[in-house]
Amino acid sequence: MRTLIRDIAFLMTGNSRQEELTDAYVVIDDNVISSVGTGPLPPNISPDRTLSGAHKLMMPGFVNTHHHLFQTLFRNVPQVEHAKLFDWLTFLYNHWQYIDEEAVYVSAQTGLCEMLKTGVTTTTDHLYLYPHGNNALFDAEVTAARNIGVRFYPTRGSMSLSRKDGGLPPDTVVQTDDEILSESERVIHQYHDRGRYAMTRVALAPCSPFSVTTRLMKETAALAEKEDVLLHTHLAETQDEEAFCLETFGARPTEYMEHVGWLTPRTWFAHVVWASEEDIRKLAEHECGMAHCPASNMRLGSGIAPVTAMKQTAMRIGIGVDGSASNDTNSYIGEIRLATLLQRVRYGAGALTSREALGMATMGGARVLRMDSDIGSIEAGKAADLIMWNLDTLEFAGALHDPFTAPVMCDAKQVDFSMVNGQVVIEQGNFANVDLPELIAHQNSIASALMMR
Repeated sequence: MRTLIRDIAFLMTGNSRQEELTDAYVVIDDNVISSVGTGPLPPNISPDRTLSGAHKLMMPGFVNTHHHLFQTLFRNVPQVEHAKLFDWLTFLYNHWQYIDEEAVYVSAQTGLCEMLKTGVTTTTDHLYLYPHGNNALFDAEVTAARNIGVRFYPTRGSMSLSRKDGGLPPDTVVQTDDEILSESERVIHQYHDRGRYAMTRVALAPCSPFSVTTRLMKETAALAEKEDVLLHTHLAETQDEEAFCLETFGARPTEYMEHVGWLTPRTWFAHVVWASEEDIRKLAEHECGMAHCPASNMRLGSGIAPVTAMKQTAMRIGIGVDGSASNDTNSYIGEIRLATLLQRVRYGAGALTSREALGMATMGGARVLRMDSDIGSIEAGKAADLIMWNLDTLEFAGALHDPFTAPVMCDAKQVDFSMVNGQVVIEQGNFANVDLPELIAHQNSIASALMMR
């Protein structure tokens, strides 16, 4: 099927030349962009479907590099509104231990829809919680993503140290190292698509240095090497984590990652707030990636990641929404705005431009997930992952002096149009195939029941 999107008022390509076009068109054959241009249309396009981009700004779909979708069930919990990370975790584990497949499926769909409405077309997820050994939770969220139509990069998370072993979670949500490794192999073989324009890929993601054994960290790295998949975990999120690593391992978090074989180009880390100049040098030397999660870091008082220093290195930098219980939204355009502003709080007004932040949200995220040959920009040969903002809305009134940065600087709320892999999922601000009132009611019912446990 050939789709033509014509009369696009403004088009931010995100390509290597950083082209910003006006009066543009995009031609899509099935799920792949075949042509991008400006002015009069080439002859003999003969589209099967024509869509209008008049009065709209088109961008590449955003790539979310860190999340915990199940946490959309635990937003705005008053008991942890002022808690730091370790206290926040300790309280919520007591409720998270009751999630099941239905909870994971519905919460995943809720989070995915909110992200789609705020510009995401590709997202990862870090599911590290498997109460009572319920491995089917991973399958439930893959099914949820497929039914929504988002490009999905779930990570098989894990925890193997409970409170009795010096960790934070209760016994009910941890698994043995051997079971975790076995399940990691299963989900890779069942779901990881190595082909171009893959809609589902899998990475391996022990939760954190304080929730799994050293053996699991090392053997997960070896398994990722064997299966040629990516690695992901939280790193250097708080000063408490640094104190834990020094006391337990005699090393700072990044030094510990080096010890267990995780400083590799196949790895990306979430947060990396408390990183020294030497840490950044090591991460850059090994071309590691990072997911910058500004709202979560602000919400938990964790600190400000040194993105301004990192962006000058070979590190691959993306932006992440992070778990909705530490955010408490799934607004990706909101994260881009916060990323832009938060660096300026620490480093000054010129620290990070809105265009740089948009680059991190698109091609930056694609590089983090090693998918930059397929997604992250609007150019021939890339997957048709596209978003458009309607510029005739209140938040953009008087803002078109630079329309390309307006969604970031003017705090845009939702896209008008979203296409993932050539399929329209949002048109005129509405989902094509999701009954939102029903989904919201189901989500609220499950969330209420879990907090009563």
